[in-house]
Amino acid sequence: MKQAPALHILIVDDEALARKRLRNLLADCSEPRVQIVGEAASVAEAKALLANAPVDAILLDINMPDADGLTLARAVQGMSKQADQTDMAAPAIVFVTAHAEHAVQAFDLAALDYLTKPVRLERLQTALQKIERSRQSIRRLEPENTHIIAEDAVVIHERGGITRLSIAEVLYLKAELKYISVRTASKTFILEGSLSDLEARFPMQFLRVHRNALVARHAMRALVKHFDDSEGEGWAVKLDGVDEVLAVSRRQLAAVKEELAK
Repeated sequence: MKQAPALHILIVDDEALARKRLRNLLADCSEPRVQIVGEAASVAEAKALLANAPVDAILLDINMPDADGLTLARAVQGMSKQADQTDMAAPAIVFVTAHAEHAVQAFDLAALDYLTKPVRLERLQTALQKIERSRQSIRRLEPENTHIIAEDAVVIHERGGITRLSIAEVLYLKAELKYISVRTASKTFILEGSLSDLEARFPMQFLRVHRNALVARHAMRALVKHFDDSEGEGWAVKLDGVDEVLAVSRRQLAAVKEELAK
């Protein structure tokens, strides 16, 4: 069996001891194989290295003297938007920091993982495996499916921690006062944000059925007669995996019928 190529890793941290510890931990990681292609003590140094060497992932500190790691992550996010015009995918971001309070911002920037210092070997190994799975999923995409984005997710901030929820698990998104209910087959999460922003971000995955609801296209099963106290008799869409139905507005009825007919 042909061996998978090593992950090309860039370490970015202004502290030499922190970079050394990551080097030592990476040397002890077995699968996937890792090759350190460079180290940077600042965002400026990291950008210079990224311009001259292929990098699969960046182990990135947040607090640095010239510009913080979030700034570099935004630049990499810009690279990701241009990746479909090149032969090389943008590198994955794994934040490595002593400050847990930046986690929400980090995941909003599509970070693949967030490690807190001191980093444990087992936790770093898990992050590397996520990077490898992401790399393999990008390679498997067929040319006609280039609209698919690997690792699509929403970040749920709960009292007990932070959950990166794959969009593939979400059955519907429903606006509820100031929040959005995010429904999976097993649980309902609460998300702060705009339904319109989510619709714009994930147009291939969700269809608007009502002013207050987006449903997963893959989960739509049937149109059923429905009576709503505020709107009277009308239609609702039934989804695979949940018993409840979601009202369909008259304006969206044709679009729902068209989607079900595919």
